[in-house]
Amino acid sequence: MSTLDGTVAASTSAPTTDLPLASRQDGSYPRPQMLREHWADLDGTWSFRNDGDDTAWRSGFPDARDIVVPFPPESVASGIDEPGFHPVVWYSRTITRADLDAAGLGAATPRLVLHFGAVDYRASVWIDGTFVGSHEGGHTPFQFDVTDVLAQDTDAVHTLVVRAEDDPHDLTQPRGKQDWHEDPHAIWYRRTTGIWQTVWLEAVPTASIEYLRWTNVDHATVRLTVRVAGHRTGGERLRVEARWDERDEHLATIEATLGDTADEFDVVVPIARQANGQAEDELHWTPEAPRLVDASVALLDRTGEPIDTVASYFGVRTVGVDGGAFQLNGRSYDVRSVLNQGYWPDSHIAAPSRAALRREVELIKELGFNAARNHQKIEDPRFLYWADRLGLLVWGEAPGAYAFSPRAVQRLMREWMDAVERDASHPSIVTWVPANESWGVQHISTDPAQQAYARALADLTRALDPTRPVISNDGWEHTNSDIITIHDYEGVGERLARTYADETARTELFHGMGPSDRWVLVGGAEDLGQPVMLTEFGGVDYQPGGAREDGWGYTSAADGDDYVARITALYDAIRASSFLAGSCYTQLTDTMQETNGLLNADRTPKVPIEQIRRAITGH
Repeated sequence: MSTLDGTVAASTSAPTTDLPLASRQDGSYPRPQMLREHWADLDGTWSFRNDGDDTAWRSGFPDARDIVVPFPPESVASGIDEPGFHPVVWYSRTITRADLDAAGLGAATPRLVLHFGAVDYRASVWIDGTFVGSHEGGHTPFQFDVTDVLAQDTDAVHTLVVRAEDDPHDLTQPRGKQDWHEDPHAIWYRRTTGIWQTVWLEAVPTASIEYLRWTNVDHATVRLTVRVAGHRTGGERLRVEARWDERDEHLATIEATLGDTADEFDVVVPIARQANGQAEDELHWTPEAPRLVDASVALLDRTGEPIDTVASYFGVRTVGVDGGAFQLNGRSYDVRSVLNQGYWPDSHIAAPSRAALRREVELIKELGFNAARNHQKIEDPRFLYWADRLGLLVWGEAPGAYAFSPRAVQRLMREWMDAVERDASHPSIVTWVPANESWGVQHISTDPAQQAYARALADLTRALDPTRPVISNDGWEHTNSDIITIHDYEGVGERLARTYADETARTELFHGMGPSDRWVLVGGAEDLGQPVMLTEFGGVDYQPGGAREDGWGYTSAADGDDYVARITALYDAIRASSFLAGSCYTQLTDTMQETNGLLNADRTPKVPIEQIRRAITGH
């Protein structure tokens, strides 16, 4: 990577791009922080085979059934609705001239890139029987340049085939809440095999912008990392323009010449408004005022003509910890979060529609929360777009692997690195959680190797992104966390209040056995005055439609009034604490056998939202 010295233009004109404002997109584009004008959506009806014998069908297959992508075959929405084990599945669909045209194929954009949002767990891809690539990791995106296969005959009907391998019993795979038993048990749910996020095709120039990353830094600047792919002739320049559309205000234009050897570059973009304290505050992104800055990033040839242009956005904000508090933009901020499983009855971890992702964010805010902990899942980027745009703090969390072995370590680290790279530009993401409740490190309290792994995973996260707090092991048995998080399902408000009352209670908590008979700190970790948050609590079971035989929660309410009273008492206890810096209620929705959501599984409220909001906010 090289850092570029740019020339700052003092222009007050609008950015020179015909692309839409990224901050005002409709939420359909699968890569919301790097938009091009054209893309081809390949979701919809595909052919499908559930091939337990793992027979090769690389160029198409007979006796196939229809499946609706991106819904997993275990789900009703897919049209397959077979919740059993699917160790190997095959998909096929055609790619036509109409798809290439929709992708924007043309003289200026002759290269074709095939994108997959997520395929669980190991994917192999062929076009017309020619192998184009493979990818391992069930929650992260991947792409292949398929020009050499598709461009041989752009008027032909091509066959795209995807093989997905997802061993339901392999506990070294990062699987999150997907059950390895045939039927869901305890806190684990139905599986999601194969394609579960959008498949899409785009045409790009011979030299193109491949990746953007926005990093907020102090001293009135924003840092942009740009990765360029393809063939370059030399002398290319990069032009970055930033605009605050809400105020119709041009913020910056900078141009910089790219080196001829590197493919990744850092550009420092000065934002003059940030040099003025009052003006800087007006620009800051917060949940209460989610201001976004639009940007145009253009790759120019040596004559200054655009080769490639993408639309993006970023938020100006900082996060950190200080004095026992979580800090947003240098000020203490009380985190009021909810555990979000991101699971729907008919589509599992795939959102049932793009509109559902927006509605999820809206519901969380309507309930009175300012944050969400996306639990054991790398959520669709379009959820993060709506969190950015509507104003919601998000804790990004890795899906856990349940075994501890060199293979499990390698798999989780690789997938987590990809997840951090994908999401690091979103202003809504404020905390990273690479591990939860010692899953995959069950003996961390006594095993030095598992302690070393937890420390390494947290430090790796900081190396990838030093701008956000990191939780080494959410819930208990922390090794080197920036925030000490505790899970406590005590159901009586008075008892919860005593546990978290004051500094004396904090000292007892840190030096004795914590909730669930787990130590709060292990491996020589110390109380360094970090913020303390109760990041799982509540879990009150209430089933207004009648009790399910398999439904459960950590405590149960007799009726709606009792339900609201219990939640209110728990939040009163948290508000009374002298040291808790935030909380996360379990959970947003009922999820399969867990009937402890604030909302039913269909996202309807169990009691009027106003009552829940009053309990959560205290007013």
